[in-house]
Amino acid sequence: MKKSSGFIAEFKTFIARGNVMDMAVGVIIGGAFGKISTSLVNDIIMPLISMLTGGISFDDWKIVLKEAVGDTAAVSVNYGTFLATILDFLIIAFAVFCMIKAINAFHRKKEEAPAEPPAPPAPSNEEVLLTEIRDLLKNK
Repeated sequence: MKKSSGFIAEFKTFIARGNVMDMAVGVIIGGAFGKISTSLVNDIIMPLISMLTGGISFDDWKIVLKEAVGDTAAVSVNYGTFLATILDFLIIAFAVFCMIKAINAFHRKKEEAPAEPPAPPAPSNEEVLLTEIRDLLKNK
């Protein structure tokens, strides 16, 4: 029984680490950003491209391998949808690249910032004694 409580304690320690929490926040924000990117592609970019191609929707860009018969759906290669997904991926990849580039620039500036000058070394024993002697002679 002791092993399971040790396992649970170890798991709690793992979960409580900051980097795990950061990763969880990143996954949540990434999912939300993915929805924004998908909307950008589907609702803004693709209609503009469709307009440039004469009103053809990307959903219509497909090769029908077998026509629909009765209740059986058509079999098709939907390369328009695939192209939209690739565009969506490229937008997300570009955004992540820009974010990483900004973070790296921030870290570079932080590293290049002048460090505080080192504290002067403590005086040696001889210097301390000489200073005391000087102060005693000065007071007499």
